[in-house]
Amino acid sequence: MDELLDKLNAEQVRPVEDTEGPVLVLAGAGSGKTRVLTSRIAYILREGLASPRQILAITFTNKAAAEMKERVGLICGDTGDMWICTIHSMCVRILRRYTAEAGIKPDFSIYSETERRNIIKKCLKELDYDDDKLLKTAKFHIGNAKMLGLEPDQYACKHAHEDKMDDYMRIYRRYEEHLKENNALDFDDLLLYARRLLRGNAEVCEYLSDRFKYVLVDEFQDTNSVQYDIIKLLTRVHGNLFCVGDDDQSIYGWRGAEIENILQFDRDFPDAKIYKLERNYRSTNSILQLANQIIKNNAGRRGKTLWTEAAEGPKPQYFAAEDELSEALFAARTITDLVLTGGYKYSDFAILMRINALTRSYEQEFTKYNIPYKVFGGLKFFERKEIKDVLAYLRLISNPYDSEALTRIINVPKRGIGGRTLEVMDEYASQNGLSLYNAVLDCDQLAITSGMKKKLEDFGNLLKDLVKSSIDTPVNQFVRQVIEATEIKNSCEDENDLANVDEFVASVDDFSRLNPKATLSEYLSTVTLYSDTDDMDESNYVTLATIHSVKGLEFRAVFIVGLEEGIMPSSRAESEGRELEEERRLMYVAITRAEERLYLTRAKKRNLYGRRERTARSLFLKELAGPLGIKDTPVYAGNRYSGRSEYGSQQRYGGDFYGNSYAARGRREDAAEDRGYSRSLYSSDEPFEQRPASYASPASSFSSYSAPAKPAAAAKGKYSVGTKVYHAKFGSGTVVAIRNGGAVINVAFDGQGIKELSASLAPLKIIV
Repeated sequence: MDELLDKLNAEQVRPVEDTEGPVLVLAGAGSGKTRVLTSRIAYILREGLASPRQILAITFTNKAAAEMKERVGLICGDTGDMWICTIHSMCVRILRRYTAEAGIKPDFSIYSETERRNIIKKCLKELDYDDDKLLKTAKFHIGNAKMLGLEPDQYACKHAHEDKMDDYMRIYRRYEEHLKENNALDFDDLLLYARRLLRGNAEVCEYLSDRFKYVLVDEFQDTNSVQYDIIKLLTRVHGNLFCVGDDDQSIYGWRGAEIENILQFDRDFPDAKIYKLERNYRSTNSILQLANQIIKNNAGRRGKTLWTEAAEGPKPQYFAAEDELSEALFAARTITDLVLTGGYKYSDFAILMRINALTRSYEQEFTKYNIPYKVFGGLKFFERKEIKDVLAYLRLISNPYDSEALTRIINVPKRGIGGRTLEVMDEYASQNGLSLYNAVLDCDQLAITSGMKKKLEDFGNLLKDLVKSSIDTPVNQFVRQVIEATEIKNSCEDENDLANVDEFVASVDDFSRLNPKATLSEYLSTVTLYSDTDDMDESNYVTLATIHSVKGLEFRAVFIVGLEEGIMPSSRAESEGRELEEERRLMYVAITRAEERLYLTRAKKRNLYGRRERTARSLFLKELAGPLGIKDTPVYAGNRYSGRSEYGSQQRYGGDFYGNSYAARGRREDAAEDRGYSRSLYSSDEPFEQRPASYASPASSFSSYSAPAKPAAAAKGKYSVGTKVYHAKFGSGTVVAIRNGGAVINVAFDGQGIKELSASLAPLKIIV
């Protein structure tokens, strides 16, 4: 009995035993590629084909490297002499050992992306560029040039048609001078210097490629041209290169990954053996069928079909919401249902999206449902810098005594008000018992230059005008005024930041529709509640993430949201070609994160980038129409609400929110279908009436529109005015009002104020 190989299936055994020469393993999602990699290392060591120091295993994240080390250690024992690391870590080790040969000084520093940005800013100042917009573009071109391995002159020649290229290359050269003066390398330099060393020093290249008898590369589809060159140089002597990857999961073309590396592997290595891992150990059969259906539309792929011995499982379900808040509410109620009745934990769920600007509606709805969440790979919406900047302006206007807010935004966007001026203002305010806002207004009294006084005077006049305007201007209109008057968008670094500001405006529009008489201070209080999740259990939360950030992860249940043209696929993708195929691979990656349940959703109308517009169904939904049961009916372009707000009742945050609003919405959808218009389709593997209890509530109100939702039925009569209750987040409280036939209760919590909660869904315990 072979304990090592017996743990593998037949597909996995063959590449493990094939130890000599170049090997490419096309490993489908969930096919056990890490097990194959670690088993191959163990097999090589067991058979005496190499010592630990002769093995180099390259991964693309530190987490993956640590996991591989742990797994290999469990099988083989000590891995001390084995190189299991990221390619950047490997290059650092090589350069530290051969600094003189690489043309760099010992003890060089490694600059992060933030430090790169700061140096480029310094270069702009030194070269007398005062256009802040140059910063972002210069940073892009410097990074792109290094990723391609091109010197400034080479890159300028290749991109001579682009505007201001001479300026960008001038900045590039000055940037390189700064690095040299500071004995520093950036992340791209680690690869470039390592490749230059291996190409230019035959002795070093010969030694390293002789030492590493076996080179193994994980996530091969994510390699760029420079990384691939380094890998080939390190296998020059023995030629034993083992690459594992999936061309169908190549989703990082935007940062230089070359899918051609995996597609043309046998061109570079004519004697290469190619194996496929198609058996999936992660997902149900119904999910894999959907994944196979979408990816087969790509032409640029080697071709494989995932299969499993697992059960069929629940069919993937599609939901077309009226708007983004309805879309988020569907997820909130479905998650709550499965947690309460289906044996799921919050950590079993992921909300996956193409762009992180979509998180806002989910953060709002999850907070109302007391669903713990975490924005994976980024900050929560109201914690993002650009959003905090806008909120700081609003806080200062609402409360001029908020000196912290003033300090944050006094140079957002840049006004040239220096640190010394701030010190003088602070000293003046302290001596006279004033706020910093008052110090700005009293700038004539400050011991500063006349030029600086003029800057403070302009800033003070701006604030005074905004304070005056805030008194009688609706909140959503006033927010637009603030953003325009302050020119805060000029401080945004990229399109994501701009999208987040526009999404913020959309969120205020939502609030104002439902609370037309609310003041600015009331809105700020609402935002504070939305972002107050510090007391949630961080070990059990729903993941909110972009698809790019969860590659390699898996969840029992996945929601793929925002499936609309212009979002997924991105508006940047052409109707066909390389960009669209990468977007389709992104969709494939999202689908294959799901183990048991998969939900695909879109909003028929969405507030995005500051505009409310009707949306078009994603091309990918059209490609999946058959398996999902989507009927391609005409879309009604008019207002379905017969003169009412497109959000329906103004009680979204109140009376009818958790009760019958969605049942009414469902009836409107039914009527629309009768007229031949599009409706929300929600596929299921069995008729609603025959579904198990786990589907009955609250998600049933979305699954079937034949009858009003009845989430309050089970709780009817459970509470009465005066009932004492306990809530895990808000503490002890007393029911003070019951509305909507028992669907909604108002609870006065000690020290927390009155909260409006769902009678059937809120995690309440009656105190006897």
